[in-house]
Amino acid sequence: QVQLVESGGGLVQAGGSLRLSCAASGSIFSINAIGWYRQAPGKQRELVATITSTGTRNYADSVKGRFTVSRDNAKDTVYLQMNSLKFEDTAVYYCNANVVLPNSKGTSWSYWGQGTQVTVSS
Repeated sequence: QVQLVESGGGLVQAGGSLRLSCAASGSIFSINAIGWYRQAPGKQRELVATITSTGTRNYADSVKGRFTVSRDNAKDTVYLQMNSLKFEDTAVYYCNANVVLPNSKGTSWSYWGQGTQVTVSS
């Protein structure tokens, strides 16, 4: 099995910064795309930022220029540096990873973390 454990959420004032981390562990051969989604109260879960195994990044328009996604392949960990936070960034942030399991012939499976709360006060 694969586990994703997020950390780094919390309460911050508007304009402040936070750094989220997500560490994957378990039976992992490799990780393809990995990244972050978020869900605000009453809204659907939405993409925030993802990064592929080759370093290609994808961002939601709402966070471009403020958030930076990065990964450490040796540690199977993805990070989200969030700067210039806004009230509307308040949400539960979820880590998602597309993991290739050993002996799976390259098939990847999608895993989710339990989520970490980010609250931005205005």
